[in-house]
Amino acid sequence: MAEVKSDIEIARAAKKKQIQEIGAKIGIPTEHLLPYGHDKAKVSAEFIRSVKGNKDGKLILVTAINPTPAGEGKTTTTVGLGDGLNRIGKKAIVCIREASLGPNFGVKGGAAGGGYAQVVPMEDMNLHFTGDFHAITTAHNLLSALIDNHIYWGNELGIDTRRVAWRRVMDMNDRALREIICSLGGVANGYPREAGFDITVASEVMAILCLATDLKDLEKRLGDIIVAYRRDKTPVFARDLKADGAMAVLLKDAMQPNLVQTLENNPAFVHGGPFANIAHGCNSVVATTTALKLADYVVTEAGFGADLGAEKFFDIKCRKAGLKPSAAVIVATVRAMKMNGGIKKEDLGKENIEAVKKGCLNLGRHIENV
Repeated sequence: MAEVKSDIEIARAAKKKQIQEIGAKIGIPTEHLLPYGHDKAKVSAEFIRSVKGNKDGKLILVTAINPTPAGEGKTTTTVGLGDGLNRIGKKAIVCIREASLGPNFGVKGGAAGGGYAQVVPMEDMNLHFTGDFHAITTAHNLLSALIDNHIYWGNELGIDTRRVAWRRVMDMNDRALREIICSLGGVANGYPREAGFDITVASEVMAILCLATDLKDLEKRLGDIIVAYRRDKTPVFARDLKADGAMAVLLKDAMQPNLVQTLENNPAFVHGGPFANIAHGCNSVVATTTALKLADYVVTEAGFGADLGAEKFFDIKCRKAGLKPSAAVIVATVRAMKMNGGIKKEDLGKENIEAVKKGCLNLGRHIENV
């Protein structure tokens, strides 16, 4: 029996093409690709503006039934469907989210697909990639620092330190930092208060970047962030602290979509990564709308099941961006059917037809949602 290769072995053996060649397949000139090495690049804002008059292709959403902790293969299906469409002569682009380091080093793992339906360079994508998450983390924490600095230097806006709504973020699972006391150490360090860290993909900045249409829209949305409340419970906005412009500057490169390729050398946009249980769980509007201007078909995915990511995709992303999907695919595995039929995680490898039948109710509800 032939040895079954792991995902990382398959990815490392990939025969990748130069990213300029991948860009040329969908009409992106070399001068509008900002390379990060030989196999990944950002697409310039100038090029994105230049194709806005193009006719849109068809948009296909890949969603799923309620998944197991290991995930059910939405990204794998998304990549496989994109490759399949290209194989039969259609011009297709895959649009997926970037991976968070938290899940990467946790139970769930990476976010580049699996087997022979992967996006590469897989290791780069699952680690620091092009630095987008670093930029989002920095922009978010700049606002956090500005809040505490404003309070320290007199609190002209009258922020109630008991009602600061803006926490800090880092792209890692670290339960010890969920709830903290900050500004300890004496007068020079400010006023001690309760605070905490969230994961970067839960940041409102992440959600905003993925819904913004350009830098101007991004800056406006950043300014609308409510960071705290006064004693009379009126809100304090990021623009009140004059944070919106500085945050937008930090995010100017992160706003540009990342172009990579599948194992079959087909184009893929990988951009943004909000969680679906906290935000809307889809890749960026900029990446999706740009892909639609360049391809006959765009295949994208939304996090978790159809009751969460897909519903937010339809209700939030599609409404905000004026998108009209042509089809939806629901991923349903036997493993997930059994889990939704009441079987424990450790018993999912055992045959259990009755559990699969019970799990059909879950599948039916997701079909109804879509």
